[in-house]
Amino acid sequence: MSRIHPLAVVHKDAELAEDVEVGPFTYIGPHVRIGEGTRIQSNVRIEGNVRIGKHNTIFHGAVIGTPPQDTHFQGEESQVIIGDHNLIREYVTIHRATGEGKATRIGDHNFLMAYVHIAHNCHIGSHVIISNASQLGGYVQVEDYAFLSGVVPVHQFTRIGAHAMVGGLSRVNQDVPPYMLAAGSPLRVYGVNVVGLRRRGFSADTIRLLKEAYKILYLQGGPLEACLQAILELGDAEELRHLVAFIRASERGIVRRPGKKDD
Repeated sequence: MSRIHPLAVVHKDAELAEDVEVGPFTYIGPHVRIGEGTRIQSNVRIEGNVRIGKHNTIFHGAVIGTPPQDTHFQGEESQVIIGDHNLIREYVTIHRATGEGKATRIGDHNFLMAYVHIAHNCHIGSHVIISNASQLGGYVQVEDYAFLSGVVPVHQFTRIGAHAMVGGLSRVNQDVPPYMLAAGSPLRVYGVNVVGLRRRGFSADTIRLLKEAYKILYLQGGPLEACLQAILELGDAEELRHLVAFIRASERGIVRRPGKKDD
């Protein structure tokens, strides 16, 4: 049986798994579905068409599923879809999408720290960490295992690649390629996210190839497509192919400024 605090308000049409916990002064609306093992603390608001998976923990004051802060939104039916094993800390806001049938999506095993904002139509992968007070504009995409440090504003339609790390107080207005370490305002790429890759079990050979790719892309210079072709010629590695495919798919352009040791 769901453990719902008597001071919580849960609409009769909401669907909660039997062992979901709901704290005091929380509101859960009629179109919400929540999977088993999820714990929701006090003063949380979940409304609209929201699907939350299994074994998530949602802390005090979070707001999920409210209408987007988007002048194009006209009240259409849209969603927030959240996977399993996510940790959503205090006062995180996650808005539903703009567009009929569209969704703001968050995968599995993510850690959203206090005051993070996920705007409409964002797609967050899995195993992503977004630190305190970072703000994602509409349609931002964050790939698996990316790490955003604190107080990072991310411009709408921007992408953060897999295993990339963005330093605190950085302003992201172009795509950050996978596996790279970026920081600053204006944003610069300082090399490969070596520490993160080692922690996740990447081989020394793969890291070496990615370092060579960084040198081609950021230190040698030249036309972008020629750099990408040179990267592919380094070896037959999935990571190199993903890096090149990510860059070729960029619509806003990638961060191309190299960092300097004295920055």
